[in-house]
Amino acid sequence: MHPHLHTKTNRGCEEVMTALDECHAQGFIHKLFGGCNDIKTQVNKCLRAERLERTAKNREIAKQKREKTLAIWKEIDENS
Repeated sequence: MHPHLHTKTNRGCEEVMTALDECHAQGFIHKLFGGCNDIKTQVNKCLRAERLERTAKNREIAKQKREKTLAIWKEIDENS
């Protein structure tokens, strides 16, 4: 399964997701016999790459916030 497509966080995969939507529109039998499998794999790879990029960015922001918090606590301990 994949998350909801066409969201603001998935803008880089728009082209591949549109191709998947078009493939799904071809009908149930087409999907049943694996007609959309290659495109779905591409969507999954694209979404994974975007997720990894987002998590790396979030991890860096969290690290900076943690360092700031530790500095504040160190200052408080020194002044106590």
